[in-house]
Amino acid sequence: MSSPARSGRERFFPESEIIVSKTDLKGRVTYANKTFCDIAGYAEAEVLGKPHSLIRHPDMPRAVFKLLWDTLEERKEIFAYVKNATKDGDFYWVFAHVTPSFGADGGVIGYHSNRRTPKRAAIERVIVPLYAKILAAEAQHKNGKEALAAGVECLTQNLAALKVSYEQFVLTV
Repeated sequence: MSSPARSGRERFFPESEIIVSKTDLKGRVTYANKTFCDIAGYAEAEVLGKPHSLIRHPDMPRAVFKLLWDTLEERKEIFAYVKNATKDGDFYWVFAHVTPSFGADGGVIGYHSNRRTPKRAAIERVIVPLYAKILAAEAQHKNGKEALAAGVECLTQNLAALKVSYEQFVLTV
């Protein structure tokens, strides 16, 4: 499935609504609520069974997703600011809370994500400039592994300069 041309238009959803999705262990969508489908512009049938990365926006640093997946692999929850893409090329920002889902035996069986409207000031003043800096570090490398490592290093250095963890950072901006 190819990505549509990016429109540059931002979409918004009401603060009273929560975007909810669930995935299996491979990141394929197993559930998407109406708000998810409405904001992303997909029918439920178009997302079920598809990789959640279907809504990944190219402005999102790979380093942030690495941190997200590393945290989930440790069986921990994570909060993150994420820029998502819509089916028709628009975008929308969310403040995501992603958690592992556990089965009766205590094993991880998938992932659950609730996304709320983000703080505008945080997006505009902090997140957009930081993510642009990380993306620039990633873009300096043609090799994907090196690009990811450069992005992780950039993110790590920025957090170290602020003397905070990523979790402290996103919960306080």
